[in-house]
Amino acid sequence: MILNNTRYRRKICVFCSILTAVIIALCFRLFYLMIVKGGYYSKKASALQERERDIAGIRGDIVDRNERIIATNETAYNISVIHNQITDKEAVISVLSSELSIDEKTIRSKVDKVTSIEKIKNNVSKKTGDKILSYGLAGVKVDESSVRYYPLDELFSKVIGFAGADGQGVVGLETTYDEILRGTPGRIYTVCDGRGVEVKGYKERREAPQKGDTLVTTLDINIQRVCEKNAMMAYAQNLADSVSIIALNPKNGEIYAMTDYPEYNLNDPFSCENHDEAWRNGCVSDTYEPGSVFKIITAGIALEEDVVSLDDSFYCPGYITVEDRRIHCHKRTGHGRETFVQGIQNSCNPVFIDLGLRIGSERYYADFMRFGLLDKTGIDLPGEAATIMHQPDKIGQVELATISFGQSFQLTPIELMTTVSSLINGGNRITPHIGKEIYGTEGTVKEVLSFEQTSGICSEETSDTLRKLLEGVVAEGSGKNAKVEGYAIGGKTATSQTLPRSDNVYIASFLGFYPVDDPALMVLVKINNPKGGAYYGGTIAAPVAAEIFREIIPYAQEIGVFN
Repeated sequence: MILNNTRYRRKICVFCSILTAVIIALCFRLFYLMIVKGGYYSKKASALQERERDIAGIRGDIVDRNERIIATNETAYNISVIHNQITDKEAVISVLSSELSIDEKTIRSKVDKVTSIEKIKNNVSKKTGDKILSYGLAGVKVDESSVRYYPLDELFSKVIGFAGADGQGVVGLETTYDEILRGTPGRIYTVCDGRGVEVKGYKERREAPQKGDTLVTTLDINIQRVCEKNAMMAYAQNLADSVSIIALNPKNGEIYAMTDYPEYNLNDPFSCENHDEAWRNGCVSDTYEPGSVFKIITAGIALEEDVVSLDDSFYCPGYITVEDRRIHCHKRTGHGRETFVQGIQNSCNPVFIDLGLRIGSERYYADFMRFGLLDKTGIDLPGEAATIMHQPDKIGQVELATISFGQSFQLTPIELMTTVSSLINGGNRITPHIGKEIYGTEGTVKEVLSFEQTSGICSEETSDTLRKLLEGVVAEGSGKNAKVEGYAIGGKTATSQTLPRSDNVYIASFLGFYPVDDPALMVLVKINNPKGGAYYGGTIAAPVAAEIFREIIPYAQEIGVFN
């Protein structure tokens, strides 16, 4: 009996020892979990209890060269619902349907969804958001956000483009510089119980969204207004399909203005019919046969290849025969005997066909490439189209003849201006561009944007000669309607046709620059399918350019563009 009691006591002692060890281990574990790792698990618990809602980042501003606002933001609200938190479903459906102009069936389908959060509508006006807030509906979230706002409405629309409801750039500069402009998203955190219902007494925790950087552009609001006004007038007077106008600096590629009229309202971009066509920037994305403006480039190649001198004599009977093809001059009765200088002033097709044949297809194509005409310009706008040109082995005598006066191939307006710029600025191929600088959120310069230039496109001598020849075109030749009293302007007119020729659809254009000695302003006016009777570039496009020069030059002198 004594032996059994001893054994029993031993068992109890062992059990107590084990129990004590377990209790001590548990105490140490509790101490570790509650004291040592308490902060970590507290955060984990909070994370499990918190519901989060995103706040879109705030896009940076876009400003013109004088730091005037082109694109900015306005306060807006994002409306959403949380199913488990709704206490009066019918009231929520009725209010949201009425205030947001959304049918009740759509609202009901979203309210009935058992999700952590269901978006109803983003970018709601502050007035509407405040009204919804005033109802105090449980389960309805009205989160402050921002919406893109364009204070100039249609001005620059096809250049700037717009940002979508998600805050991402859709077209234009908003797309090209999206990463720079896009801000950092924020968050709203709400403490909820196991059913997903907000716990009373806990305030929402907010991580504020950050604003993106500011894009400073080369654009000028005043110059753009002049160009858009004149484009609108030319569009109406000539019953045109559209009118494109670009103003840039041929020395460095800075674009002051660009319009492809009609434009659209940036604050309501989806109101226009055929969105893709309405948003399309024809200055960059559409190719066309340039016509006689391209004679500037043929003249440049001829001078570079030394196949012509200024006093060379030509004869124009109104046509020229190449192989079995009779190709007419725009003056069917002919210009008679004329020098090279007179030929460019008269915009005489036979003279330039003669030059093309003198150069030959191999040299012409090689210079075409050297001038950069087969490369995209690299402009900082999306959707740039490439030049459409014959393959070298497909350029016969007839093709060479038509290319020499700007037909049978296509390029973009911005490509034409870029190449002509290199021929009048001393031989430097510039990259046309709109971005100038990036400002950080504190307003200081974060980055100065740079764009490539290529030298040696042509000689200084060729450039000097071309400028003088083109001054003569405006002073005495086909471009005389672009003349502006007191200013020496150089330029070239063009009248081309679209395919098929039998449709008689014309494009009238004029490309000019100022001052002749050291060009700092180049303007292209392109009137597409004028139906008002007149369709010659010298008749309807040159006067538009003259008015633009007349208005812009004094202002440009005042702000130091020509310095």
